Amino acid sequence: MDTQNLSAPSRAQSGIAGKNHPRTGGLDHDHTRHSTRFTVVGNHLVQHAELSLLAIGLACHIQSLPKRARVDIKTLAARFPEGTTRIAAALRELEAHGYLRRERQRVPGGRIVSRTISCNQPGRRNHDEPDHTPAPAKKPRPTRKKPLPAVPQPSYPSPTLLQQATDLLAGLRREDPRLLLTTNDTSHLAPGVAAWLERDLTPTAVRQALTTDLPDPLCRPAALLAHRLTTQLPPPPPFRAPSSPPPVRHPLRNCDDCDRAFRGPEPGRCRDCRDRIPAVTI
Repeated sequence: MDTQNLSAPSRAQSGIAGKNHPRTGGLDHDHTRHSTRFTVVGNHLVQHAELSLLAIGLACHIQSLPKRARVDIKTLAARFPEGTTRIAAALRELEAHGYLRRERQRVPGGRIVSRTISCNQPGRRNHDEPDHTPAPAKKPRPTRKKPLPAVPQPSYPSPTLLQQATDLLAGLRREDPRLLLTTNDTSHLAPGVAAWLERDLTPTAVRQALTTDLPDPLCRPAALLAHRLTTQLPPPPPFRAPSSPPPVRHPLRNCDDCDRAFRGPEPGRCRDCRDRIPAVTI
């Protein structure tokens, strides 16, 4: 029988080397190095200070997918239990922070398709060697989106006029895919479009004024539209007094006595015959 080594510990010691007391809490790792079926995700994403947990998890899932995989809202909602509303909001977060880019392209035949580009390192367009520089200890300052400029307000903001303005703004992306607006941007800009429409401008004229000679690149489409709605607002139409109605023109009739033609509201005698024969009072 072998002799036991009484100096060997009965189980693996935990804690920091040189310390006799165990840890009092916190995170520990039990990791195994992956050799197949793994995805490298940067700490700048998984430890992002502004993204929601859903957006971080969705970005990790998208980065693990192969090329040409479908990542539209309906496909992701069918894969996860969060639903279309929360998934759409998470996609907008990733797009705002540069982890996603969504583009619309025209393919042969004239059909327009959507293409989603996943960026594992926002700001670095070329896929060179990954940056292994540790993240700075200081918490990054949050990026605050600059508010949109004010827009003109209509004199009579009727629901019908505002709905017409909202439909016009929602259709601008058909003129230029870069004019894809969020719900909040559309709500902010709709009164400005309504102010144009109530000045006797057609929707086609307003659409042309907003989409002609767009700059390239177009960084903030909603801010540009707000600027154009304000600076290019046309004057009110000139006042036109209501015209008087045209005189009544009675049809031609033949006199019952002399058979002469005259104009009158009803058949009967002409004026001369009425003046010549006095009316009989009973």
